[in-house]
Amino acid sequence: MAKFTRIIILATAATGLTACGGIDVASRERPDEFAVQRQAPLVIPPDFHMVPPEPGAPRPVEGTASEQALEALFGGPAARSEVETSALEAAGMAEPGIRTAVGFPDTFTVDKGLDVRTILAAPEGNGQSAQAVIPS
Repeated sequence: MAKFTRIIILATAATGLTACGGIDVASRERPDEFAVQRQAPLVIPPDFHMVPPEPGAPRPVEGTASEQALEALFGGPAARSEVETSALEAAGMAEPGIRTAVGFPDTFTVDKGLDVRTILAAPEGNGQSAQAVIPS
């Protein structure tokens, strides 16, 4: 068994050494270090007739903060897709006073349980005595 292992090791070493025979370090092409040129320095672009903004004036391109928020949330004035239009038609029109009818006795609500009511009714603190408990 030891003789067979030695033969395999020698064959592997011989195969590995033959792979190194094709590498000739002396004749390898290298870049000419004297042929390298420096890049030109960066140049300040022309003025393009830009005027500085007036102090306190709103930026003309950006608009107000509320317009930016509406643009970020709703993506601007785009046509609604067929799927969105059909979903809105299937939903129907909402009642005008739907937000005021939440507290009425005829309104059905889900009982969230005692824990949620306890959390919502907890007094506001400064957070100094707060603790995090990680269950094991």
